[in-house]
Amino acid sequence: MYAVISDRNNQATVRVGDEVACDLMDAQPGTEITFDDVLLVGGEGGAKIGKPFVAGAKVTGEVIGTARGKKLVIFRFKRRKNIRRKAGHRQSYTRVRITGIDA
Repeated sequence: MYAVISDRNNQATVRVGDEVACDLMDAQPGTEITFDDVLLVGGEGGAKIGKPFVAGAKVTGEVIGTARGKKLVIFRFKRRKNIRRKAGHRQSYTRVRITGIDA
């Protein structure tokens, strides 16, 4: 069984046991999180597609901890003008292990 969840405008296809990187939350490791915005639930019996969400479906997960993504380098310049600007950004994520899909 699999599901497509929406978490703060990011969509992810998940199965039980998968680890998903979500935007940073104020949750401690070991706590349980429920994703109520389920867009699609699929399995052996076919797929249920929501309009926009599947009624009564939810995905539960356990918070593993926080992590940081790869560093992005933003570099802007204008040729022949001696204008250069370099900046970097590293996004913080919350790692969540999917424990159950209820449809």
